[in-house]
Amino acid sequence: MKPVIALVGRPNVGKSTLFNRLTRSRDAIVADLPGLTRDRQYGDARLGEREFIVIDTGGISGDEQGIDSHMRDQSLQAVEEAHLVLFMVDAQVGVTPGDQALAQLLRARHKPVLLVVNKIDGHNPELVVADFYSLGLGQPQAIAAAHGRGVNQLIDTAFAHLPADDEETEAAREEADKGIKMAIVGRPNVGKSTLVNRILGEERVVVFDLPGTTRDSVYIPFERRGKRYTIIDTAGVRRRGRVNEAVEKFSVIKTLQAVEDAHVVVMVLDARENIVDQDLHLLGFVLETGRSLVIAINKWDGMEADAKLRIKAEIERRLAFVDFARIHFISARHGTGVGELYQSIDKAYDSAFKKLSTPYLTRILEDAISDHQPPLVNGRRIKLRYAHMGGSNPPLVVIHGNQTESVPNAYRRYLENTFRRVMALEGTPVRIEFKTGANPYAGRRNTLTPRQIRKKQRMVAHHKRVEKKKKKR
Repeated sequence: MKPVIALVGRPNVGKSTLFNRLTRSRDAIVADLPGLTRDRQYGDARLGEREFIVIDTGGISGDEQGIDSHMRDQSLQAVEEAHLVLFMVDAQVGVTPGDQALAQLLRARHKPVLLVVNKIDGHNPELVVADFYSLGLGQPQAIAAAHGRGVNQLIDTAFAHLPADDEETEAAREEADKGIKMAIVGRPNVGKSTLVNRILGEERVVVFDLPGTTRDSVYIPFERRGKRYTIIDTAGVRRRGRVNEAVEKFSVIKTLQAVEDAHVVVMVLDARENIVDQDLHLLGFVLETGRSLVIAINKWDGMEADAKLRIKAEIERRLAFVDFARIHFISARHGTGVGELYQSIDKAYDSAFKKLSTPYLTRILEDAISDHQPPLVNGRRIKLRYAHMGGSNPPLVVIHGNQTESVPNAYRRYLENTFRRVMALEGTPVRIEFKTGANPYAGRRNTLTPRQIRKKQRMVAHHKRVEKKKKKR
Protein backbone atom coordinates (compact mmCIF):
# COMPACT_ATOMS: atom_id res chain seq x y z
CA MET A 1 0.00 0.00 0.00
CA LYS A 2 1.37 3.41 -0.96
CA PRO A 3 1.84 5.97 1.84
CA VAL A 4 -0.50 8.96 1.71
CA ILE A 5 0.56 12.59 2.32
CA ALA A 6 -2.04 15.35 2.78
CA LEU A 7 -1.26 19.01 2.12
CA VAL A 8 -3.25 21.29 4.45
CA GLY A 9 -3.10 24.95 5.39
CA ARG A 10 -4.80 28.30 5.01
CA PRO A 11 -5.99 29.42 1.56
CA ASN A 12 -3.33 30.56 -0.92
CA VAL A 13 -0.26 29.26 0.92
CA GLY A 14 0.88 27.23 -2.12
CA LYS A 15 -0.59 23.77 -1.53
CA SER A 16 -1.61 23.23 -5.16
CA THR A 17 1.78 24.50 -6.37
CA LEU A 18 3.55 21.92 -4.18
CA PHE A 19 1.07 19.26 -5.31
CA ASN A 20 1.95 19.89 -8.97
CA ARG A 21 5.65 19.91 -8.10
CA LEU A 22 5.45 16.54 -6.32
CA THR A 23 3.28 14.86 -8.95
CA ARG A 24 5.21 16.47 -11.84
CA SER A 25 1.93 17.48 -13.39
CA ARG A 26 -0.48 20.37 -13.74
CA ASP A 27 -3.44 18.47 -12.37
CA ALA A 28 -4.24 21.15 -9.78
CA ILE A 29 -5.22 24.61 -11.01
CA VAL A 30 -2.89 27.29 -9.66
CA ALA A 31 -3.71 31.02 -9.58
CA ASP A 32 -3.24 33.97 -7.25
CA LEU A 33 -6.74 33.55 -5.88
CA PRO A 34 -7.61 32.29 -2.36
CA GLY A 35 -10.06 29.37 -2.15
CA LEU A 36 -9.41 28.07 -5.66
CA THR A 37 -9.16 24.40 -4.59
CA ARG A 38 -12.49 23.14 -3.25
CA ASP A 39 -12.35 19.34 -3.47
CA ARG A 40 -9.53 17.10 -2.38
CA GLN A 41 -7.39 16.06 -5.32
CA TYR A 42 -5.30 12.88 -5.40
CA GLY A 43 -2.05 12.42 -7.31
CA ASP A 44 0.71 9.82 -7.63
CA ALA A 45 4.21 10.97 -6.75
CA ARG A 46 7.60 9.25 -6.97
CA LEU A 47 11.04 9.99 -5.59
CA GLY A 48 13.57 7.48 -6.84
CA GLU A 49 12.06 4.04 -6.28
CA ARG A 50 9.71 5.25 -3.54
CA GLU A 51 6.10 5.95 -4.51
CA PHE A 52 3.44 7.75 -2.50
CA ILE A 53 0.08 9.48 -2.90
CA VAL A 54 -0.38 13.22 -2.40
CA ILE A 55 -3.71 14.87 -1.51
CA ASP A 56 -4.28 18.53 -2.32
CA THR A 57 -6.98 20.12 -0.14
CA GLY A 58 -8.92 23.35 0.09
CA GLY A 59 -7.71 26.05 2.46
CA ILE A 60 -8.87 26.16 6.10
CA SER A 61 -9.09 29.60 7.66
CA GLY A 62 -11.12 28.83 10.80
CA ASP A 63 -14.15 31.03 10.00
CA GLU A 64 -15.69 29.00 7.17
CA GLN A 65 -19.31 29.58 6.27
CA GLY A 66 -21.51 28.36 3.43
CA ILE A 67 -19.54 26.55 0.76
CA ASP A 68 -16.28 27.07 2.69
CA SER A 69 -17.57 24.82 5.48
CA HIS A 70 -17.91 22.00 2.94
CA MET A 71 -14.35 22.66 1.79
CA ARG A 72 -13.18 22.42 5.41
CA ASP A 73 -14.90 19.03 5.80
CA GLN A 74 -13.11 17.80 2.67
CA SER A 75 -9.75 18.89 4.10
CA LEU A 76 -10.40 17.18 7.45
CA GLN A 77 -11.36 13.95 5.67
CA ALA A 78 -8.03 14.10 3.83
CA VAL A 79 -6.24 14.44 7.17
CA GLU A 80 -7.99 11.28 8.41
CA GLU A 81 -6.95 9.34 5.30
CA ALA A 82 -3.30 10.45 5.35
CA HIS A 83 -0.28 8.79 6.98
CA LEU A 84 1.48 12.17 7.18
CA VAL A 85 0.23 15.76 7.08
CA LEU A 86 2.27 18.56 5.56
CA PHE A 87 1.01 21.70 7.31
CA MET A 88 1.86 24.60 4.99
CA VAL A 89 2.24 28.22 6.10
CA ASP A 90 3.19 31.43 4.29
CA ALA A 91 6.63 32.90 5.08
CA GLN A 92 5.66 36.27 3.63
CA VAL A 93 2.61 36.61 5.91
CA GLY A 94 4.04 35.11 9.10
CA VAL A 95 2.15 33.34 11.86
CA THR A 96 -1.58 34.12 11.79
CA PRO A 97 -4.44 33.23 14.17
CA GLY A 98 -5.68 30.86 11.47
CA ASP A 99 -2.34 29.02 11.51
CA GLN A 100 -2.50 28.70 15.29
CA ALA A 101 -6.06 27.39 15.22
CA LEU A 102 -5.22 24.87 12.50
CA ALA A 103 -2.09 23.71 14.36
CA GLN A 104 -4.21 23.05 17.45
CA LEU A 105 -6.74 21.16 15.34
CA LEU A 106 -4.02 18.95 13.84
CA ARG A 107 -2.51 18.17 17.25
CA ALA A 108 -5.95 17.01 18.41
CA ARG A 109 -6.09 14.57 15.47
CA HIS A 110 -2.90 12.78 16.65
CA LYS A 111 -1.49 12.56 13.13
CA PRO A 112 2.20 12.91 12.24
CA VAL A 113 2.58 16.54 11.12
CA LEU A 114 5.48 18.23 9.33
CA LEU A 115 5.46 22.03 9.34
CA VAL A 116 6.33 23.49 5.91
CA VAL A 117 7.16 27.19 5.54
CA ASN A 118 6.56 28.13 1.88
CA LYS A 119 7.43 31.24 -0.18
CA ILE A 120 10.91 31.86 1.27
CA ASP A 121 12.04 33.48 -1.99
CA GLY A 122 14.36 36.41 -1.26
CA HIS A 123 14.44 35.73 2.49
CA ASN A 124 16.93 34.20 4.90
CA PRO A 125 15.39 30.79 5.70
CA GLU A 126 16.82 30.67 9.24
CA LEU A 127 15.28 34.03 10.14
CA VAL A 128 11.97 33.30 8.43
CA VAL A 129 11.26 29.99 10.14
CA ALA A 130 12.11 31.28 13.63
CA ASP A 131 8.62 32.72 14.20
CA PHE A 132 6.92 29.45 13.30
CA TYR A 133 8.43 27.50 16.21
CA SER A 134 5.62 29.07 18.23
CA LEU A 135 3.16 26.70 16.56
CA GLY A 136 4.67 23.84 18.54
CA LEU A 137 5.04 21.42 15.61
CA GLY A 138 8.78 20.90 15.71
CA GLN A 139 11.45 21.89 13.18
CA PRO A 140 9.93 23.89 10.28
CA GLN A 141 10.97 22.97 6.73
CA ALA A 142 11.66 26.02 4.52
CA ILE A 143 10.78 25.69 0.80
CA ALA A 144 9.86 27.70 -2.28
CA ALA A 145 7.37 25.39 -4.01
CA ALA A 146 7.07 27.58 -7.11
CA HIS A 147 10.80 27.19 -7.88
CA GLY A 148 11.42 23.77 -6.30
CA ARG A 149 13.80 25.15 -3.68
CA GLY A 150 14.03 22.83 -0.67
CA VAL A 151 11.41 20.39 -1.99
CA ASN A 152 13.78 17.41 -2.25
CA GLN A 153 15.00 17.95 1.31
CA LEU A 154 11.37 18.21 2.42
CA ILE A 155 10.50 14.84 0.87
CA ASP A 156 13.60 13.22 2.40
CA THR A 157 12.44 14.44 5.81
CA ALA A 158 8.88 13.33 5.12
CA PHE A 159 10.02 9.79 4.28
CA ALA A 160 11.42 9.48 7.79
CA HIS A 161 7.85 9.93 9.09
CA LEU A 162 6.22 7.61 6.53
CA PRO A 163 5.63 3.89 7.03
CA ALA A 164 7.57 1.55 4.77
CA ASP A 165 5.48 0.79 1.71
CA ASP A 166 4.60 -2.82 0.99
CA GLU A 167 6.42 -4.86 -1.61
CA GLU A 168 4.43 -4.52 -4.83
CA THR A 169 4.94 -6.87 -7.72
CA GLU A 170 4.80 -5.60 -11.27
CA ALA A 171 1.58 -7.53 -11.78
CA ALA A 172 -0.02 -5.81 -8.79
CA ARG A 173 0.96 -2.41 -10.13
CA GLU A 174 -0.48 -3.23 -13.52
CA GLU A 175 -3.68 -4.38 -11.85
CA ALA A 176 -3.90 -1.11 -9.95
CA ASP A 177 -3.77 0.80 -13.23
CA LYS A 178 -6.72 -1.09 -14.67
CA GLY A 179 -10.22 0.28 -14.49
CA ILE A 180 -12.85 2.20 -16.37
CA LYS A 181 -12.36 5.97 -16.30
CA MET A 182 -15.71 7.76 -16.54
CA ALA A 183 -15.99 11.54 -16.75
CA ILE A 184 -19.11 13.24 -15.41
CA VAL A 185 -19.71 16.32 -17.59
CA GLY A 186 -22.43 18.88 -18.18
CA ARG A 187 -23.38 22.51 -17.68
CA PRO A 188 -23.00 24.12 -14.23
CA ASN A 189 -25.43 23.13 -11.49
CA VAL A 190 -27.02 20.14 -13.25
CA GLY A 191 -26.06 17.82 -10.37
CA LYS A 192 -22.70 16.36 -11.44
CA SER A 193 -21.09 16.43 -7.98
CA THR A 194 -24.29 15.13 -6.38
CA LEU A 195 -24.20 12.20 -8.80
CA VAL A 196 -20.53 11.54 -7.97
CA ASN A 197 -21.30 11.43 -4.24
CA ARG A 198 -24.29 9.17 -4.85
CA ILE A 199 -22.19 6.75 -6.91
CA LEU A 200 -19.45 6.66 -4.26
CA GLY A 201 -21.82 6.50 -1.32
CA GLU A 202 -20.07 9.34 0.54
CA GLU A 203 -19.75 13.12 0.51
CA ARG A 204 -16.61 12.94 -1.56
CA VAL A 205 -16.86 16.27 -3.42
CA VAL A 206 -18.35 19.60 -2.41
CA VAL A 207 -22.03 20.02 -3.29
CA PHE A 208 -23.54 23.49 -2.95
CA ASP A 209 -26.43 25.31 -4.60
CA LEU A 210 -24.09 27.60 -6.52
CA PRO A 211 -23.12 27.29 -10.20
CA GLY A 212 -19.39 26.79 -10.61
CA THR A 213 -18.81 25.08 -7.24
CA THR A 214 -16.49 22.52 -8.86
CA ARG A 215 -13.51 24.26 -10.45
CA ASP A 216 -11.07 21.41 -11.01
CA SER A 217 -11.32 17.92 -12.51
CA VAL A 218 -11.15 15.50 -9.57
CA TYR A 219 -10.04 11.89 -10.22
CA ILE A 220 -11.47 9.42 -7.69
CA PRO A 221 -10.54 5.71 -7.95
CA PHE A 222 -12.94 3.20 -6.38
CA GLU A 223 -14.05 -0.41 -6.64
CA ARG A 224 -17.50 -1.89 -7.07
CA ARG A 225 -18.23 -5.61 -6.93
CA GLY A 226 -14.58 -6.42 -7.58
CA LYS A 227 -14.36 -4.12 -10.60
CA ARG A 228 -12.14 -1.03 -10.69
CA TYR A 229 -13.37 2.38 -11.76
CA THR A 230 -12.07 5.94 -11.73
CA ILE A 231 -14.73 8.64 -11.67
CA ILE A 232 -13.80 12.14 -12.85
CA ASP A 233 -15.88 15.01 -11.49
CA THR A 234 -15.50 18.00 -13.81
CA ALA A 235 -16.33 21.68 -13.77
CA GLY A 236 -19.48 22.80 -15.54
CA VAL A 237 -18.95 24.15 -19.06
CA ARG A 238 -20.80 27.37 -19.88
CA ARG A 239 -21.01 29.33 -23.08
CA ARG A 240 -17.72 30.95 -24.05
CA GLY A 241 -19.22 34.44 -23.80
CA ARG A 242 -20.09 33.89 -20.13
CA VAL A 243 -16.67 32.62 -19.10
CA ASN A 244 -14.99 35.69 -17.70
CA GLU A 245 -12.64 34.61 -14.90
CA ALA A 246 -9.26 33.23 -15.90
CA VAL A 247 -9.76 30.46 -13.34
CA GLU A 248 -13.01 29.39 -15.00
CA LYS A 249 -11.30 29.31 -18.39
CA PHE A 250 -8.73 26.90 -16.98
CA SER A 251 -11.58 24.84 -15.48
CA VAL A 252 -13.19 24.47 -18.91
CA ILE A 253 -9.85 23.36 -20.37
CA LYS A 254 -9.47 20.79 -17.57
CA THR A 255 -12.96 19.49 -18.30
CA LEU A 256 -12.22 19.02 -22.00
CA GLN A 257 -8.93 17.29 -21.10
CA ALA A 258 -10.83 14.99 -18.75
CA VAL A 259 -13.17 14.03 -21.60
CA GLU A 260 -10.19 13.08 -23.77
CA ASP A 261 -8.64 11.12 -20.88
CA ALA A 262 -11.82 9.17 -20.05
CA HIS A 263 -13.02 5.87 -21.45
CA VAL A 264 -16.72 6.66 -20.96
CA VAL A 265 -18.39 10.08 -20.66
CA VAL A 266 -21.57 10.42 -18.60
CA MET A 267 -23.35 13.52 -19.90
CA VAL A 268 -25.64 14.97 -17.21
CA LEU A 269 -28.63 17.05 -18.37
CA ASP A 270 -31.19 18.89 -16.24
CA ALA A 271 -34.69 17.49 -16.81
CA ARG A 272 -36.22 20.73 -15.53
CA GLU A 273 -34.51 22.83 -18.20
CA ASN A 274 -34.63 22.63 -21.97
CA ILE A 275 -31.72 21.18 -23.92
CA VAL A 276 -29.68 24.23 -24.93
CA ASP A 277 -27.02 24.79 -27.56
CA GLN A 278 -24.24 24.47 -24.96
CA ASP A 279 -25.37 20.89 -24.24
CA LEU A 280 -25.18 20.13 -27.95
CA HIS A 281 -21.73 21.75 -28.28
CA LEU A 282 -20.41 19.63 -25.41
CA LEU A 283 -21.94 16.49 -26.92
CA GLY A 284 -20.34 17.43 -30.23
CA PHE A 285 -16.93 17.64 -28.53
CA VAL A 286 -17.46 14.20 -26.98
CA LEU A 287 -18.38 12.90 -30.42
CA GLU A 288 -15.22 14.43 -31.96
CA THR A 289 -13.01 12.74 -29.37
CA GLY A 290 -14.74 9.43 -30.10
CA ARG A 291 -15.41 8.64 -26.44
CA SER A 292 -18.18 6.30 -25.38
CA LEU A 293 -21.27 8.11 -24.13
CA VAL A 294 -24.02 7.58 -21.57
CA ILE A 295 -26.67 10.27 -21.10
CA ALA A 296 -28.19 10.86 -17.64
CA ILE A 297 -31.28 13.07 -17.39
CA ASN A 298 -31.10 14.28 -13.77
CA LYS A 299 -33.77 15.75 -11.44
CA TRP A 300 -36.40 13.42 -12.91
CA ASP A 301 -38.15 12.92 -9.55
CA GLY A 302 -41.32 14.86 -8.81
CA MET A 303 -41.92 16.01 -12.38
CA GLU A 304 -45.43 16.15 -13.83
CA ALA A 305 -46.38 13.63 -16.51
CA ASP A 306 -46.80 16.36 -19.14
CA ALA A 307 -43.34 17.74 -18.37
CA LYS A 308 -41.82 14.25 -18.71
CA LEU A 309 -43.47 13.78 -22.11
CA ARG A 310 -42.21 17.19 -23.22
CA ILE A 311 -38.58 16.51 -22.27
CA LYS A 312 -38.68 13.05 -23.90
CA ALA A 313 -39.92 14.61 -27.15
CA GLU A 314 -37.17 17.24 -26.89
CA ILE A 315 -34.54 14.52 -26.41
CA GLU A 316 -35.81 12.53 -29.37
CA ARG A 317 -35.73 15.62 -31.57
CA ARG A 318 -32.42 17.24 -30.57
CA LEU A 319 -30.26 14.24 -29.61
CA ALA A 320 -30.86 12.15 -32.71
CA PHE A 321 -27.20 12.55 -33.72
CA VAL A 322 -26.10 10.52 -30.65
CA ASP A 323 -28.70 7.78 -31.01
CA PHE A 324 -26.07 5.16 -30.13
CA ALA A 325 -25.96 6.43 -26.50
CA ARG A 326 -28.24 4.93 -23.88
CA ILE A 327 -30.40 7.44 -21.96
CA HIS A 328 -31.18 7.11 -18.24
CA PHE A 329 -33.70 9.14 -16.25
CA ILE A 330 -32.30 9.52 -12.75
CA SER A 331 -32.42 11.46 -9.50
CA ALA A 332 -28.88 11.95 -8.17
CA ARG A 333 -30.19 13.39 -4.89
CA HIS A 334 -32.43 10.41 -4.08
CA GLY A 335 -30.49 7.72 -5.97
CA THR A 336 -33.31 6.74 -8.32
CA GLY A 337 -31.91 4.98 -11.41
CA VAL A 338 -28.26 5.70 -10.50
CA GLY A 339 -27.36 2.03 -10.07
CA GLU A 340 -28.52 1.30 -13.62
CA LEU A 341 -25.80 3.57 -15.01
CA TYR A 342 -23.14 0.93 -14.32
CA GLN A 343 -24.64 -1.53 -16.81
CA SER A 344 -24.54 1.06 -19.59
CA ILE A 345 -21.04 2.25 -18.62
CA ASP A 346 -19.68 -1.32 -18.67
CA LYS A 347 -21.41 -2.07 -21.98
CA ALA A 348 -20.10 1.15 -23.56
CA TYR A 349 -16.55 0.39 -22.35
CA ASP A 350 -16.67 -3.19 -23.67
CA SER A 351 -18.02 -1.96 -27.01
CA ALA A 352 -15.29 0.68 -27.33
CA PHE A 353 -12.53 -1.92 -26.92
CA LYS A 354 -14.15 -4.80 -28.81
CA LYS A 355 -11.79 -6.75 -31.09
CA LEU A 356 -13.05 -8.49 -34.24
CA SER A 357 -11.29 -10.50 -36.93
CA THR A 358 -10.72 -9.35 -40.51
CA PRO A 359 -12.82 -12.16 -42.08
CA TYR A 360 -15.78 -11.27 -39.83
CA LEU A 361 -15.59 -7.55 -40.66
CA THR A 362 -15.20 -8.33 -44.37
CA ARG A 363 -18.38 -10.46 -44.27
CA ILE A 364 -20.26 -7.55 -42.68
CA LEU A 365 -18.95 -5.29 -45.46
CA GLU A 366 -19.97 -7.74 -48.20
CA ASP A 367 -23.49 -8.09 -46.76
CA ALA A 368 -23.81 -4.29 -46.52
CA ILE A 369 -22.73 -3.90 -50.17
CA SER A 370 -25.13 -6.65 -51.22
CA ASP A 371 -28.04 -4.78 -49.59
CA HIS A 372 -27.00 -1.35 -50.84
CA GLN A 373 -24.21 -0.91 -53.37
CA PRO A 374 -21.92 2.14 -53.43
CA PRO A 375 -22.84 4.79 -56.01
CA LEU A 376 -21.31 5.30 -59.45
CA VAL A 377 -18.53 7.87 -59.85
CA ASN A 378 -17.79 9.03 -63.42
CA GLY A 379 -19.59 6.01 -64.74
CA ARG A 380 -17.56 3.56 -62.63
CA ARG A 381 -18.78 1.72 -59.51
CA ILE A 382 -16.85 2.28 -56.28
CA LYS A 383 -15.36 -1.07 -55.23
CA LEU A 384 -14.93 -1.90 -51.53
CA ARG A 385 -12.94 -5.12 -51.16
CA TYR A 386 -12.23 -5.94 -47.49
CA ALA A 387 -12.23 -4.47 -43.94
CA HIS A 388 -10.13 -4.87 -40.80
CA MET A 389 -9.82 -3.30 -37.33
CA GLY A 390 -7.64 -0.21 -37.20
CA GLY A 391 -7.98 0.77 -33.54
CA SER A 392 -10.25 1.02 -30.52
CA ASN A 393 -11.88 3.63 -28.28
CA PRO A 394 -13.63 4.33 -30.58
CA PRO A 395 -13.66 1.24 -32.81
CA LEU A 396 -12.00 2.06 -36.13
CA VAL A 397 -12.86 -0.01 -39.21
CA VAL A 398 -10.46 0.39 -42.13
CA ILE A 399 -11.99 -0.43 -45.53
CA HIS A 400 -9.80 -0.99 -48.60
CA GLY A 401 -10.98 -0.54 -52.18
CA ASN A 402 -10.89 1.61 -55.33
CA GLN A 403 -12.06 5.23 -55.63
CA THR A 404 -12.70 5.31 -51.88
CA GLU A 405 -11.94 9.03 -51.78
CA SER A 406 -15.24 9.52 -53.64
CA VAL A 407 -17.43 7.66 -51.10
CA PRO A 408 -20.24 10.11 -50.13
CA ASN A 409 -20.96 10.92 -46.49
CA ALA A 410 -24.40 9.33 -46.68
CA TYR A 411 -22.89 5.97 -47.63
CA ARG A 412 -20.25 6.33 -44.90
CA ARG A 413 -23.02 6.81 -42.30
CA TYR A 414 -24.83 3.79 -43.74
CA LEU A 415 -21.73 1.66 -43.19
CA GLU A 416 -21.18 3.05 -39.67
CA ASN A 417 -24.75 2.18 -38.66
CA THR A 418 -24.46 -1.26 -40.26
CA PHE A 419 -21.23 -2.14 -38.45
CA ARG A 420 -22.59 -0.84 -35.12
CA ARG A 421 -25.78 -2.87 -35.49
CA VAL A 422 -24.17 -6.15 -36.59
CA MET A 423 -21.29 -5.88 -34.08
CA ALA A 424 -23.85 -5.23 -31.29
CA LEU A 425 -22.06 -2.07 -30.15
CA GLU A 426 -23.77 0.21 -27.64
CA GLY A 427 -22.75 3.60 -26.33
CA THR A 428 -19.79 4.14 -28.65
CA PRO A 429 -19.42 5.75 -32.07
CA VAL A 430 -17.85 3.79 -34.93
CA ARG A 431 -15.37 5.41 -37.27
CA ILE A 432 -14.79 4.34 -40.85
CA GLU A 433 -11.51 4.97 -42.65
CA PHE A 434 -11.14 4.30 -46.37
CA LYS A 435 -7.91 3.39 -48.12
CA THR A 436 -7.49 3.24 -51.90
CA GLY A 437 -5.18 0.55 -53.21
CA ALA A 438 -2.21 1.77 -55.24
CA ASN A 439 -2.31 1.12 -59.02
CA PRO A 440 0.69 -1.18 -59.73
CA TYR A 441 0.93 0.15 -63.31
CA ALA A 442 0.77 3.85 -62.43
CA GLY A 443 3.74 5.73 -63.93
CA ARG A 444 4.95 2.70 -65.92
CA ARG A 445 5.21 2.91 -69.72
CA ASN A 446 4.24 -0.18 -71.65
CA THR A 447 7.20 -1.59 -73.67
CA LEU A 448 6.14 -3.17 -77.01
CA THR A 449 7.70 -6.29 -78.45
CA PRO A 450 9.05 -6.24 -82.10
CA ARG A 451 6.01 -8.17 -83.24
CA GLN A 452 3.65 -5.63 -81.55
CA ILE A 453 5.58 -2.76 -83.18
CA ARG A 454 5.16 -4.29 -86.70
CA LYS A 455 1.45 -4.86 -86.03
CA LYS A 456 1.05 -1.27 -84.91
CA GLN A 457 2.79 0.00 -88.04
CA ARG A 458 0.49 -2.09 -90.29
CA MET A 459 -2.56 -0.74 -88.47
CA VAL A 460 -1.38 2.88 -88.89
CA ALA A 461 -0.66 2.31 -92.59
CA HIS A 462 -4.08 0.72 -93.07
CA HIS A 463 -5.87 3.71 -91.48
CA LYS A 464 -3.90 6.11 -93.67
CA ARG A 465 -4.98 4.26 -96.84
CA VAL A 466 -8.61 4.31 -95.70
CA GLU A 467 -8.47 8.05 -95.01
CA LYS A 468 -6.84 8.71 -98.38
CA LYS A 469 -9.61 6.83 -100.24
CA LYS A 470 -12.28 8.80 -98.40
CA LYS A 471 -10.71 12.09 -99.45
CA LYS A 472 -10.66 11.02 -103.18
CA ARG A 473 -14.36 10.30 -103.11
